[in-house]
Amino acid sequence: MRRGRILILLILIVIVGLALVYFAIGSQIGGGIAPSVSIATEAATIEVYYAVQNIPQGTVITEAMLGTFSLPPERVVEVMFEKGEEVNLIGQTARFNLEPGTLITSSMVGEGAGQLPPPSWSFQVPVGMVAASIPTNRLATSAYAINKGAHVNVNVCMTLVDVDPAYQSLLPNYLSSMQDIFFPEDGRPIITIDPATPGEAARQGRTELDPTFQKPIYVVPSEPQRPRLVCQIILQDVIVLNFGNFPLRLETAAPEDPAAQTTPTQTVQNPDIITLMVSPQDSISLNYFIYSGAVFSMTLRNPNDTSKIDAQSATLTSVLTQYNISLPSKLPYAQNPRIDFLSPPLLPNDIIQAQP
Repeated sequence: MRRGRILILLILIVIVGLALVYFAIGSQIGGGIAPSVSIATEAATIEVYYAVQNIPQGTVITEAMLGTFSLPPERVVEVMFEKGEEVNLIGQTARFNLEPGTLITSSMVGEGAGQLPPPSWSFQVPVGMVAASIPTNRLATSAYAINKGAHVNVNVCMTLVDVDPAYQSLLPNYLSSMQDIFFPEDGRPIITIDPATPGEAARQGRTELDPTFQKPIYVVPSEPQRPRLVCQIILQDVIVLNFGNFPLRLETAAPEDPAAQTTPTQTVQNPDIITLMVSPQDSISLNYFIYSGAVFSMTLRNPNDTSKIDAQSATLTSVLTQYNISLPSKLPYAQNPRIDFLSPPLLPNDIIQAQP
């Protein structure tokens, strides 16, 4: 009886050992299969499109400009163009400059020029304002001290003349003599008019009483009317958006052959135009001044100074009064030689010696 119990115990031990061995071998076999599945998952990739050459902004994309490379699926997003979706990419217009190697997304292309983004400098113009350009030179920009971002005042000078309200022509009017008026029985009156003097027409004058002979005389001007100059500050604390020309939006594609690239000779030119940020109403006024022949000048301000003044127009009368300039008296003697026009003196440094 005792031997039977020992035999049963040995059989149970063998069965438990075999079970442990079976589970151990099964776990090892299962662990070896998992890595092979993981490797197969990592090997799966998706091909997406990129630019193989420089694609300037506004260029229509062709198949020759595109290439593909592989990415893991977890790194591919919806905005990318996968292989097989080239029909949605070819024929589109580049919204930005695409450098070689740039991964192309849907935000980088559009259906036409209407979807092109605005130039970067347009975002520098505050809402409710516009950019307006005016001609300028070295004297009008404080010897080029004014540049991009500067705060300036804008001055304008213009000349005014007297005109005939009806004819809108320069005064005085020309005169003609009316010889006769004929009234036919049927029809309108006929007036015969001849010039007062042969050749040049006579100008309209005025009648004065000669103080010596006490007789009326007819006085006519000796020269055409002299325009009257007036200057005024029209804009205060205006910010300069740019000094000179902006870069052109359209660019030519770079040649693929590096040997074909040549370095152009750049010549430095003095800027002759400046762009200001003004209100829409002020932009219309600037346009009027430009086409009326007015002359602009600008003065540089401290950017921290936001004060504005109620400036008075500068005319011949106001200048003489403000600076207490006396009117020269008529004397029985005068300077010699006669001076009709003021000219700056010639300084030695103004003469440039040619270097051998």
